[in-house]
Amino acid sequence: MKSPDYGFHSKSTSIHPRHRRNADALRRAKAAGPAMSGPAPDPAATAPPGVQTLRTTGREFVNPVDYTHPFDSMARFAQTLALRYDANRTRHAYYRQVRLLHQHFACDPALLSESQLRDYFLHVKLRKHWKPKSLRQASAATRLFFVDLLGHHDWTVFSQLRVKDHDTLPAVLTRSQVRDLLAHIRLRRYRTPLKLIYACGLRLSECLALTIHDIRGPENQLLVRNSKGHQDRVVPLPTALWRELQDYWRVHRHPLLLFPNVGRGDYALETLAQRMHRATAPMPCSSLQRLIIVARRELNLPDASIHSLRHSFATHLLEAGAHLHTIQKLLGHKQITSTMVYLHVTHQTTRDALRLMEDLYRGLPR
Repeated sequence: MKSPDYGFHSKSTSIHPRHRRNADALRRAKAAGPAMSGPAPDPAATAPPGVQTLRTTGREFVNPVDYTHPFDSMARFAQTLALRYDANRTRHAYYRQVRLLHQHFACDPALLSESQLRDYFLHVKLRKHWKPKSLRQASAATRLFFVDLLGHHDWTVFSQLRVKDHDTLPAVLTRSQVRDLLAHIRLRRYRTPLKLIYACGLRLSECLALTIHDIRGPENQLLVRNSKGHQDRVVPLPTALWRELQDYWRVHRHPLLLFPNVGRGDYALETLAQRMHRATAPMPCSSLQRLIIVARRELNLPDASIHSLRHSFATHLLEAGAHLHTIQKLLGHKQITSTMVYLHVTHQTTRDALRLMEDLYRGLPR
């Protein structure tokens, strides 16, 4: 079935280098017809001067090299992070750990001693009750700062810090709870991305970063680019959901973004569509997060979050008989052990075990 011609805004637009597209990509897409029918070409990432630049990520982390640094040691640490890591999110997280250290002692962190760092680790572990992942991140960041950058190779505090992950199970909603939660989101512009997150098992940032070139509707495919670990993957896209995304896009007809930022101002449909059409960034993550917080409070679903929709997607597929390796591929997990956690939260597994336990008990003497 031939897809309708959507029509694009004629203004030339340059694209965030994450997708390596330039203004020619939009002209090709317009000439090709449907905006959401296939992948975009991969031209050189150059754009004409004076073109408007679009951001295609829900969370934008600045490179710490561009921060205002209180001390020279922290500026050198930002440069070290830029050389070692590709993702600004990782650079930001590691730089933040050293900044917290500076704020705790109110001095240049390069002047701290090993005993002071040990006291800091005790403080955040015993008094602030940091989670194991946060403690490991603090240890890795400070090791990079004190050992690799400052040369304190004789410090033993890093080998003394041992943390073990808590065996917590992910929060999973039942299918009826998912329906109630989504039905409680009244506005379609927010409900549609949440439905996409659940139906395709996406992370929030992956969903909001989607562009019209990532939708391969006739092939029932959704291309997830540059997700966690800088990995791309392709997930199935139900036909009904593709049609809904087409209807959603027809409202704002943004030349690139699937979920553009709504912005502030008049919420009349025509004015709202114009603002979304001119948006230079996708919808912020906090917009959807706030709605879920309100909905879960009113529905008495304390465990509900946006990420629990992803957990529920995996669990419901597993209950329906999907293979564990298929779910691993759909979720983008590198290790099968990350996916195996859903074996412990499936209702079907619990019901099967309960039937076996009842059979075992029935054979026992009174």
